[in-house]
Amino acid sequence: MPNPTTDNSLIHPRFLFRFAADVRRCDPLWSAERGAVLDKSYRLAPFGELDGENPFADVRMAWSPQGLAWWVRVGQRCQLPWCRESRLEESDGLQVWIDTRATSGVHRASRYCHRFVFLPRGGGRSAGEPVADQLLITRARENARPVAVRQLQALSQTSEQAYEMSAFVPADALGGFDPAAQPRLGFTYSVIDRERGLQTFSAGAGFPYEEDPSCWAEVHLVE
Repeated sequence: MPNPTTDNSLIHPRFLFRFAADVRRCDPLWSAERGAVLDKSYRLAPFGELDGENPFADVRMAWSPQGLAWWVRVGQRCQLPWCRESRLEESDGLQVWIDTRATSGVHRASRYCHRFVFLPRGGGRSAGEPVADQLLITRARENARPVAVRQLQALSQTSEQAYEMSAFVPADALGGFDPAAQPRLGFTYSVIDRERGLQTFSAGAGFPYEEDPSCWAEVHLVE
């Protein structure tokens, strides 16, 4: 398997492919008490292994007419995650990008493209509560509709050794979300961790995946 630190190729292996993955339906998708309960069958393949990366996060995803949900676990840590509500993009946690029209050939985001961030801690008076928020996509032709306060949800269990987090985006926060008519989504994620590094779904560091939908993969919403 090629290693980007030793391989002489100028193109990372992941850039040579268009990735697609099935995302299974889960009912119920979310509960206020337990979050998203997703077993290993919902796990997203760690495509970063093609670039010689060692995946450190277990990321799972599911859908229903309610919306989209994720579960993530990061272990082998030595201290609490570094999370700041005032510095969302730099904090340890999960960021997701979703294009409800799966327009993979464009390089600038449309109003159907969404970016959300979920942190395992950093909120509340003691900064110990999870955080869920919306972020703008740089260079977007048109921004997605702003999400109302508390539409997004996150639950977490955090220690110095590991954290687990569930995250939920309801259907009414996803412009154009219609699984029956459009069961394909453009999608990517990044897990940022100051101890473990960066893990992405499709294109990784060195590519403008934060703003360019052509760098995202595709997920198929299946039963």
